[in-house]
Amino acid sequence: MSIEIKNKQEEKAREELTLLIQRYPALSGIEENIWQAFSMMRDSYSEGGKLLLCGNGGSSADTDHIVGELMKAFCSKRPLAPELLSNVKKLFGEEEASYFEKHLEQGLPAISFSSQTALHTAFSNDQDETLFYAQCLLGYGKPEDLLFCISTSGNAKNVSYALKLAKAMGIPSILLTGKDGGKGRAIADLSLIAPSNETYQIQELHLPIYHCLCLMLERYFFAV
Repeated sequence: MSIEIKNKQEEKAREELTLLIQRYPALSGIEENIWQAFSMMRDSYSEGGKLLLCGNGGSSADTDHIVGELMKAFCSKRPLAPELLSNVKKLFGEEEASYFEKHLEQGLPAISFSSQTALHTAFSNDQDETLFYAQCLLGYGKPEDLLFCISTSGNAKNVSYALKLAKAMGIPSILLTGKDGGKGRAIADLSLIAPSNETYQIQELHLPIYHCLCLMLERYFFAV
């Protein structure tokens, strides 16, 4: 497969994708789609956007996992911007600036809708719970953001509603799924379909896919 590499940052990201396919040859059929997913996520972050995630069950846990990899250092150091450290030093002194520099890590903003427990229970008590993810998107979503949904079948109703609302709001979307992609495949702007029909096998392939995407983003934005 031919992927056009425009700069050194993309070259570093491409290296991670190559390693992924070497470790998981079964994913070679969606290699180009993984690169496209990375490109969409990169563009969103470059435009000041954030990643908004949703899923159910194990996929819900996966969305929290992704947030954990993006919001702090994953495999590379993420130094704070010199301008920020300079401001901290001016406001609070050298000691505080050094403490921040030593212990804080630059994050890539990401929010898992399933972690909004109080909002979830309040909304579900008053409205149709299947629209909860759509409600989160309505509150958080901006055109520069990206919606990242996970559904092993692609047929989860709450995920589908979020994908439909994203399209209406002009927010790009990615669906990480399996089997034939389900109904969500026709709604999402891009689908990453793990090559399996068994739910647990789909989930086993989802983890290396999103780990790779997180690594690609980290290499693009933070690698020296």
